Formats: sequence, C-alpha cells, structure tokens
Amino acid sequence: MNDRAANDGAKLSPGEFINQVKVEARKVVWPTRQETLTTGIFVGILMLILAVFFLGIDTVFGKLVQFLLSLA
Repeated sequence: MNDRAANDGAKLSPGEFINQVKVEARKVVWPTRQETLTTGIFVGILMLILAVFFLGIDTVFGKLVQFLLSLA
C-alpha cells in the first residue's frame, strides 16, 4: 500500500487499486497438488475420528439420560 493512502486515508484511484491487487496476488503461494491431497486426506481422517468420538459421547449421554428418566 502506498504511504499516502495508508497515512491520511486518501482513496485510491481504481487503476492504482487494481495494480496493488495484482502485486498482492503475485505474492500468494498456492499449495502443490501433493500438499492439497495430503491435507484433504488428513481432514477426512480427522473428520471420521471426530464423528466416531461424538457418536460415542452422544450414545453414552443418551443411555445415561434414559437411565435417569427410568428412575423417576
């Protein structure tokens, strides 16, 4: 961002804004295909583990509530 716009809050011209967007877009580092695949597999496995965990917790609490209600 240029100093004038950062310091006094002046608005940028549309052309200057687009140029700054292009400069910032060149700085983006996109993940490789392998990184994307690895991350996707990791997320899938973690999602499966958490689903099983919460299913177990829900089942335990469900049984506990049923037991407590049967006492009444």
